[in-house]
Amino acid sequence: MTIRHIKIFAALCACGCNTTKAAESLHMTQPAVSLAIREMEQYYGTPLFDRIGRRLVLTQAGEQFLRYAHSITGLFDDMEKELRNWDSAGVLRVGASITIGAQFLPSYIQAFSAAHPAVTVKAQVKPSEGLESDLLANRLDLALLEGAPHLSCLYTEEYMDDRLVVIAAVDSPLSQKQSLSAEEFCRQPLLLRERGSGTREEFERVMSAAGLSAEPLWEASSTTALVNAAIAGLGIAVLPYRMVVGPLERGLITTIQVEGLCFSRRFRIVYHRDKLLTPLMQDFIELCRNYEMDFPLPRYNGLY
Repeated sequence: MTIRHIKIFAALCACGCNTTKAAESLHMTQPAVSLAIREMEQYYGTPLFDRIGRRLVLTQAGEQFLRYAHSITGLFDDMEKELRNWDSAGVLRVGASITIGAQFLPSYIQAFSAAHPAVTVKAQVKPSEGLESDLLANRLDLALLEGAPHLSCLYTEEYMDDRLVVIAAVDSPLSQKQSLSAEEFCRQPLLLRERGSGTREEFERVMSAAGLSAEPLWEASSTTALVNAAIAGLGIAVLPYRMVVGPLERGLITTIQVEGLCFSRRFRIVYHRDKLLTPLMQDFIELCRNYEMDFPLPRYNGLY
């Protein structure tokens, strides 16, 4: 059993268990891929795939092996990258969920790059569930999430307070009220972030804890789209406060209190539990932990 076998197995799974696609991605022949899988199954004495017709389907043993394969290939890639670039500047791969990526990540990277000018920081901004998949597959070194990760193999550390607010158009009848009851709130046309986002998960967590449920009129991955919909009087939106400071200060929207509901949360630093923390990762994590004390908080400059 070699790292080559493990990488072939992981590539096959990544290609939907299609040996032709896996062979193309690995620049190998299809028989060579099939032979490597047979050698692994003979070595462990158990099938890693069921052969159903002309399709391969992971067995339970195969699913367990895939989890090990992600960890092993991730550590191997880290070792290769670290040792081959020991005397060079290095690369840090950072991900952030939408709110953190829009509001804080540019400032984090600016401050980090000032302290490490020779380091290349590669960034991805996407919904939280996509970042978790990237951490699992070692496509990211660490990520900054708005909600708690779902995978037990991910280490998480809370580092900053945040909150969501309910917003409406300034000329909405609701703006004349100081607050809404939870029941009134549920009857309103709701404008919400998409499922899988940290903002949506926080909204659903608070609603579930209060024994409430509500279906949105609008769902969007764009905060700007939801703010503009609220300004147009199409409903009320639930969004991170820091993302709507601009339109609030310009008098385009107003906030509404909801009795009994508190949408507070914590931002999190997340990485794989098996990840070897390099000095660059440790420095970036330390910067995030202390950013509020050492630097002015960034302001959102988006146009609505």
